[in-house]
Amino acid sequence: MPVLMLALAACGGDTAAPRIPAAPSPAPPVVATAAPSPQVAVTGLPDFSALVTAWGPAVVNVATIVRHDTGEAGPPGIGPGDPLYDFFRRFGFGPPRGPQPPIARGEGSGFLVSADGYLLTNAHVVDGAREVTVRMTDRREYAARVVGVDERTDIAVLKIDATGLPHVRVGDPGTLRPGQWVVAIGSPFGFENSVTAGIVSATARSLPGDAYTPFIQTDVAVNPGNSGGPLFNLRGEVIGINSQIYSRTGGYQGVSFAIPIDLAMTVKEQLVANGRVERGRIGVTIQEVDQALADSFGLSRPHGALISQVERGGPAEQAGLKAGDVILAVDGRALERSGEVPALIAAVKPGAESVLTVWRGKSERRIAVRVGALEDEPKIAASRQSGDPDTGRLGLAVRPLTGRERAQLDTEGRLVVEAVDGPAEQAGVQPGDVLLAVNGVAVATLAEFRSAVGAGGATVALLIQRGDAEIYVPVRVGS
Repeated sequence: MPVLMLALAACGGDTAAPRIPAAPSPAPPVVATAAPSPQVAVTGLPDFSALVTAWGPAVVNVATIVRHDTGEAGPPGIGPGDPLYDFFRRFGFGPPRGPQPPIARGEGSGFLVSADGYLLTNAHVVDGAREVTVRMTDRREYAARVVGVDERTDIAVLKIDATGLPHVRVGDPGTLRPGQWVVAIGSPFGFENSVTAGIVSATARSLPGDAYTPFIQTDVAVNPGNSGGPLFNLRGEVIGINSQIYSRTGGYQGVSFAIPIDLAMTVKEQLVANGRVERGRIGVTIQEVDQALADSFGLSRPHGALISQVERGGPAEQAGLKAGDVILAVDGRALERSGEVPALIAAVKPGAESVLTVWRGKSERRIAVRVGALEDEPKIAASRQSGDPDTGRLGLAVRPLTGRERAQLDTEGRLVVEAVDGPAEQAGVQPGDVLLAVNGVAVATLAEFRSAVGAGGATVALLIQRGDAEIYVPVRVGS
């Protein structure tokens, strides 16, 4: 059976000649000020030409230059200029085959949200970029500054030094309904200002690894290079940012996802003001409520989010929440699925109070929770991406545990296995295992881990904690 893969509609490669950083004498800007309603064609289908004419000038091409160290690891057989390079790199596909070129070019899309040069795009479009150039539809070019990046929502804010620029109007994605027409403008494969249209397939979609974004699903054709471009409603308002596709091939197959613009604008405001995004958390682990669970808890139908674990000493425990409670609503907003909870809680300012409607003992009750702050967990590159010769030969990606994770796991260990392949996978090491010692030597830091592995022989014995058990796993060191 073919395996589905989630592919970023990432910035495509660019092998053209170097770009000019900025146009020497900018022409007077054309400001889009109206949003004509789409005309209805003879066939009965909408004509989007007036919308595109009015708002197309606010959509830009985002060109990046990334400088790589020649020893940097990359996906096997795929260079940094390839449209799918970012997807494979983010998911850690194997060591490099041959040296990586020192400079790579990429392209994506973006759109202006203010006349003074602020624009939005996807974080993965500018990931690692040393130089960013924005090209307008009239071929003017500007050097862009990255104001801020929020990887949790895949949002980046850029700024160009210009005024009187055309910019979009922001709509309300909450008014979207499945079946409504939407229009995307972007630069798929570098073909600038390309227009595609389709319908809303679903709203508030949850995707693996994106707990904080309730995606808009559409069937609009989105391809590498469309990332960061706007999704318009028929009133000419931006209601989303095209971000991801779901595909067996890495190309468009009728399922596309956009980040709601209200979420993106909230992130933008915080990045511009503070350089970072604050999010709330309450310290619970939740799961979906299916029919069997609904029956056992006495719910009339499957809905809400079942609390399976409460963090000791966390905001939820202090407020009186318990494992087995079913969250039915957050601040009066009813929940259908558990995936809606993280985004709703994250939107609450740390220190503020959120009122949860919960189902306990076959009756509803309201519990006020003082929301805590979601920490930015440290990101440690997988060893197979970092080029480390010792950990790479084990096939282990290891990172430090946060204090919250250590409390949840009730462990004295300080390192956790994030991903495995090769020898470690063959030996039975699993993601989530807590690493305690290597060849009898306790390891608490990445440096100690590398040192212990380097001092070992052809086989190293890893002491790991899995659940309540501690076991030794011998791993043969790869060549």
